[in-house]
Amino acid sequence: MELFRIKKDIPFMRHALIFNVISALTFVAAVFFLLHKGLHFSVEFTGGTVMEVTYAKAADVDAIRKTVENLGYTDAPVQTFGKAQDVVIRLPLPKKDASAAQQTDIVLQALKAKDPDVKLQRVEQVGAQVGDELAHDGLMALLMVVVGVVIYLAFRFEWKFAVAAIVANLHDVVIILGFFAFFQWEFNLSVLAAVLAVLGYSVNESVVIFDRIRENFRKQRKMSVKEVIDNAITSTISRTIITHGCTQMMVLSMLLIGGPTLHYFAVALTIGICFGIYSSVFVAAAIAMWLGVKREDLIKPVKEKDDTDGAVV
Repeated sequence: MELFRIKKDIPFMRHALIFNVISALTFVAAVFFLLHKGLHFSVEFTGGTVMEVTYAKAADVDAIRKTVENLGYTDAPVQTFGKAQDVVIRLPLPKKDASAAQQTDIVLQALKAKDPDVKLQRVEQVGAQVGDELAHDGLMALLMVVVGVVIYLAFRFEWKFAVAAIVANLHDVVIILGFFAFFQWEFNLSVLAAVLAVLGYSVNESVVIFDRIRENFRKQRKMSVKEVIDNAITSTISRTIITHGCTQMMVLSMLLIGGPTLHYFAVALTIGICFGIYSSVFVAAAIAMWLGVKREDLIKPVKEKDDTDGAVV
C-alpha cells in the first residue's frame, strides 16, 4: 500500500555527513548527561516503599507532593493511579535509624493532618537487593537483544549491515536515556520495556530499507551505491509514513490519556520512534555505505553461458 509515489529519488546520502555529525553531537551530549547527571531510577531499581492512598474526593497532587517534600523526601514521585481519588507515593529507602513501617506511618499522619479522610490502601516494600537484581536483569535483557539483532542481521544480510544497524539502534537507545538523564524523568521498569521495544522497532525499519537495497542491487546494475541507497529510502517513504504515523497515534493516545502509569513509557516510545526513523535513514544506511558495502556482498555473481559452445564463463 502506498499513499503516494515519489518519481525522483531524494538524495539522502548527499547530506549524510551533515546529519551524522548532528547525530554524533547529540549522542555525545546524551552520554555527557548520563555520566554527569545519571538516571533517576525508580524504587524498583533503588529499593524503597510504595504507598497507595485514597481520598474521598479528587486528590490535590500538588498539595500532597508539597506535604511529602516538607518531610524531607524531595525526589519522591507523587501521582494519581487509576482514579483521581487514588494516589501513589514512592518513597526512597528509610534512614538507618528508621524502619519502613515508621516511614509509612509518618507520611500517613502528615497527609491526615491535611485531610482526615485519607486512607491507606496498600504498602509495598522493595529491597535494595531486589532493585539490584532488576537492574542486572534489565541490562542482561538489553545486551541479549543487541547480540540477537547483530546475529540476525549478519545471517540475513552481511556483517557491514549488521554493524550499521546496531550502531543506529544503540544511537536511539542512548539518546532516549540521555533525555531521561537531562530532564531527570523517572526511569522505571515500563521505561526499560519501552527501550527494548524501540530496539526491535528500529531494527524493523532498517531491515525494510536493507531489503530494498538488496533488491535494487539485483535490478539496477548500473546505479552507484549512493544511488541505490537513495532509491531504496525514497521508495519506502510511503510505507514509513503509514507505519510510523499509525504507531505514533497510538503512542500519543497513551501519552495524553493513558495517565501517569503509562506516561514515561509513552514518552520513551515517542522519542524512540522519532529517532528510529532518523537513524534508519541517515545513520544505518550511511554507515553501511561508508563501510564499503558492495553489490558483491549481497548478490552472488551470475554465471552466464557462452552461446558458441555452451561453456560457463
